[in-house]
Amino acid sequence: MANRDLTAGAPGKVIRSYCLPLFGSVFFQQLYNLADSLVAGRYIGEDALAAVGNSYEITLIFLAFAFGCNTGCSVTVSRYFGAKEYGKVKTAVATSLIAAAITCGALLAVGAIFAAPLLRAIQTPAEIFDDSLTYLRLYICGLVFVFFYNVSNGIFSALGDSKTPFVFLAISSAANILLDILFVAKLQMGVAGVGWATFLCQGAACVPALMVVAGKMAKLPAGTAPLFTFSMLREFISVALPSVLQQCFVAAGNIIIQGVVNAYGAAVTAGFSAAVKLNNLATSCFSTIGSGVTNYTSQNLGAGQPRRVQAGFRASLQLVWTISLAVCLLYELFPAQLMGIFMDTPSAAALQAGVSFLRVAAPFYFAASLKIMCDALLCGARRMRLVVFSIFLDLGLRAGAALALSALFHTVFSIWFAWPAGWSAAAAVTCFLYAEAAKSGFQRSR
Repeated sequence: MANRDLTAGAPGKVIRSYCLPLFGSVFFQQLYNLADSLVAGRYIGEDALAAVGNSYEITLIFLAFAFGCNTGCSVTVSRYFGAKEYGKVKTAVATSLIAAAITCGALLAVGAIFAAPLLRAIQTPAEIFDDSLTYLRLYICGLVFVFFYNVSNGIFSALGDSKTPFVFLAISSAANILLDILFVAKLQMGVAGVGWATFLCQGAACVPALMVVAGKMAKLPAGTAPLFTFSMLREFISVALPSVLQQCFVAAGNIIIQGVVNAYGAAVTAGFSAAVKLNNLATSCFSTIGSGVTNYTSQNLGAGQPRRVQAGFRASLQLVWTISLAVCLLYELFPAQLMGIFMDTPSAAALQAGVSFLRVAAPFYFAASLKIMCDALLCGARRMRLVVFSIFLDLGLRAGAALALSALFHTVFSIWFAWPAGWSAAAAVTCFLYAEAAKSGFQRSR
C-alpha cells in the first residue's frame, strides 16, 4: 500500500480517510482477542473463559513494552517523514527494530521465570490456575512476533499507510478463529489449543509485515543511511519509555482490579472477563483512532504546520463521540445478549457481573474517548510526561477506587464505579493539559 502525506488536504477529511482503515483494523484486532475467549467459553466451559481472561491481564504487562516500541517508532519516524528527511526515516526504522529485539529478549527471560508467581499474585482461583498458566506461557513464547509486528505496524502508520495493517489483521484474525475452532472443537486441545492458535497466527502476521517494511524502506528516495545511531536511539527511548510506563500503569491497574474481582470466585471472574473484552472493544476503537491522531500530529509538527493539529483534533473528537454513542446504546440495551456470545449457558453470577459492568461503564465512554484523544495529540507533540501523568491519574484513581469500594460495600457491583471515576477525573485534567500545550503551538518537547 502507498505511503501518505498527512500534512496536505482538509484536516477533517484527512483524519477520517486515514482513520477509517485503522477503525477496520481495530475491529479485526479485537476479533482476534475476542476469538480466544469466545471459543474457550463456548467450547470448553466457564472456567476456561475465566482462565483466558485472567491470563490476559498478565499479558498486558508484556504488551506494554511492545506498544511502547510501537509508539516510539511511530512518533519518531512520522516526524522525519513529515519533514521529508528520508535518510533519517531509514535510520529510525532500523534503530527501532534493534531496540525492540533487545527488549523482547529480556522479556522472554522474565516471562519464563515469573509466569506462575504473577498468576499467584493476582489470586488466581485454584480451579483455573493450570489453564491460566498454560495459556500465559504459550503467549510469552510468541512475544517475538508480537514485538516485531507492533513495530512494523508503527512504521506503516508513521508513513501514512493505514491500509496495510488492516489487510494483515483481517487475514490473521480470520485464521485465528478457524484455528481456535479446529484445535479446541475438533482436536479437543483445551485451553492449550487456544494458545497455540494465537501463537501461529501472530507469526503469520509478523513475517510478511516485516517483508513489506523492508520493501517500503527500499523505495524511499534516499541513499544509504546508518542502521543504528545512539542519537536516534535516545530519541526513540524519549518517546518509547514514557509510553511503556504509561502502558505498565494500565497493566498494573488492571492486575490490581483483576485481583479484587478474583476474590469473588471463578463465576464472577468469567463474567467480568467477558464484559472486559467488550469494554476493550470500545476503548480500543478510541485508542486506534488516537494512534491516527498521534501520527497526524507528529507529521504536521514535523512539517511546521501546528495550526492543522487542532482542526484534526476536533475532527477526531466528532468521530469518537459518534462511536461512543453507538456503543453506549448497544451495551445498555443488549448486555445479556452480548454476554451470551461468550457463554452458552452462563451462571447467574457470571451473567449478573458482566451485565452490571457494561451498564455502569458504557455511559462514560464519552469521557474515556475525550481523554484518549487528548493523550494521543500530546503524544504526537512529544509531551510524554503529560501523557504519563494523565494515565497514572486514571489508573491510580481506578485501582484505588476498586479497592476502597470493595472493602466498603463488599459487593462486586460497587467495583464497577471505579471506571467512571477514573475516566471522568482524567478527562478533565487532560483537557486542561491539551489547552495549555495548544497555547504554545505544541512546539516545545517535554
